[in-house]
Amino acid sequence: MKIAGALFVCLGILYAVWVAISARRLSSPPRHPDNQNAPTLEPKRQGLGFLRAGRNWPALALIAIGVLMLIYPI
Repeated sequence: MKIAGALFVCLGILYAVWVAISARRLSSPPRHPDNQNAPTLEPKRQGLGFLRAGRNWPALALIAIGVLMLIYPI
């Protein structure tokens, strides 16, 4: 059961990372190297909106189930 609990925790973390990365669109790379005002690949104001519980509830549920399985083994 401990292996399953650890697997749930790891899958929850991986799912949260995937949701955070896939939710935003990256800008296009600069086309001309001499253009100093070219856009970068980083978003300007990402903030902490990617940590909202509404988008990450499956990840939080997987992590909680995994932690419970690790604390209370059957």
